[in-house]
Amino acid sequence: MPQTDPRHDQSVGWILAKRLATLGDAPLIVADGGNLTYGEVDRASNRLANGIEALGILPGETVLAMMPNVPEFILIWIGLGKHGAIQVPVNTAYRGNLLVHVINDSAARTMIVDAGYLDRLADVADRLEHLERLIVFDREGGTTALPATLASMTRLSFDSVMAAPETPRAELPPHHALKAIMYTSGTTGPSKGVMVTHAHAYTYAHSGVDLMELKPGDVYYAPLPLFHIAGQWAMVYAAMIGGAAAVVTERFSVERFWSDARRFNATVTFFLGAMANFLARQPEQPDDASTPIDRALVVPMFPDVGDFGRRFGMRITTTYGSTEVNAPMRLGFDDPDWKTCGSLDEERFEARIVDENDQEVPDGTVGEFVIRAREPWLLMAGYWRHPEWTQKAWSNLWLHSGDAMWRSPKGRFYFADRVKDSIRRRGENISSLEVENEINCHPDVVECAVFPVASEHTEDEVMAAIVAKPGRCIDPVELIAFLEPRMAYFMVPRYIDLVESLPKTPTGKIQKYELRDQGVSPVTWDRDKAGIKLKR
Repeated sequence: MPQTDPRHDQSVGWILAKRLATLGDAPLIVADGGNLTYGEVDRASNRLANGIEALGILPGETVLAMMPNVPEFILIWIGLGKHGAIQVPVNTAYRGNLLVHVINDSAARTMIVDAGYLDRLADVADRLEHLERLIVFDREGGTTALPATLASMTRLSFDSVMAAPETPRAELPPHHALKAIMYTSGTTGPSKGVMVTHAHAYTYAHSGVDLMELKPGDVYYAPLPLFHIAGQWAMVYAAMIGGAAAVVTERFSVERFWSDARRFNATVTFFLGAMANFLARQPEQPDDASTPIDRALVVPMFPDVGDFGRRFGMRITTTYGSTEVNAPMRLGFDDPDWKTCGSLDEERFEARIVDENDQEVPDGTVGEFVIRAREPWLLMAGYWRHPEWTQKAWSNLWLHSGDAMWRSPKGRFYFADRVKDSIRRRGENISSLEVENEINCHPDVVECAVFPVASEHTEDEVMAAIVAKPGRCIDPVELIAFLEPRMAYFMVPRYIDLVESLPKTPTGKIQKYELRDQGVSPVTWDRDKAGIKLKR
């Protein structure tokens, strides 16, 4: 086993080596193309680390990875972590300006890329400032040629890099070294590169072990993108720390989720709230309760999450976290309070709810959630190459989450909204999340997004974009009648757009900024113009 120095025992290479003693022949990765044991992952990631070193890439140098959900992606981030290079995973939906921003902002000279994404690089080749070398992963085992616009770049095959010796690394990066730069989804603006240390990544993943009670023999099936923190750390790294196996599949599918769970004999899963909500709204089946999944993490929860758990025979818990602030909340299974995101892990973190001047507000009052760690390196180390963003986020020595929350006298935290998504209508503060929860209770609604639009009376009006269930038709007048007795009159949407789908990131986050930019259109239903008066 590598060093036992505590400065290294939160390094991904050290954690994997520790597991080999008892789980070397047990599966770590389960996939349709075959399983990989802990030992096989260790040896293959050694080859990747040694191959990267042979190219002259230095520890601390950024390396981009634009890969689909395949086991090789896991070998990449483990291997880079062993070597000390900084992994920069790229959202596979990015094209054009977004792709250029991440590639250039990362300052990486090398990119590991699936052959299927080369055309996207070719489209923006003349705008790439630092990129010199492409390591091409070809799932078909071929040697896909570079498009003409990329001809000036050095092309290597992924297989050639993996042909390096599997000799274990003599030294691993310390826990305070940067492990990754994770670019945020960009739901409110340009994607920011969050600098994540080995200690940060380990603590985030270990929170999943604690929350899900992960143990050897568990099979963790969460069809999330591996470029995202939830897929990479909350599932795969958490499984490694807990001694479990992680299932790697291409993407989330409502139609295939339960059949895949049975096929892989999954015992644990992680649902983003939208994923769980989609599954909860599917027609009931006779075998719903016979799924092998015993424990589910649902983030965030929703009003009928208890019925969802009982229907599919799962114990359910939740948490709160982000790439910047780690995952600092804890909650037991099947807590009846579906609105809470848990209590603070006070052994590692301290937190406050503050107003716009960073003054702490009383319990029960909504403000911004700010946090700091009791141990070094557990929160983001800053925004890559943007000290001005880092300084703003760390105002008054507290990391500002951008999330509006309130805390109960018992120390439980409750998410209210993203600060930028909060709505103020005629002197009243409105949580878009609370309005969305009530709209989603309507039997004909699949999902919705609630957001502010400008009012002719100053401040905001409430607008909702709503997706109906297949074959259903939503009458806005009937919907308002459904909502009126369920919420305060000032929360009831004035504007309603009935849409086929909502703009989302690949991880299922609704991109409300697109909806806000579109705003009210000629086809938007207007409650005031319809002559509907609400009771007060």
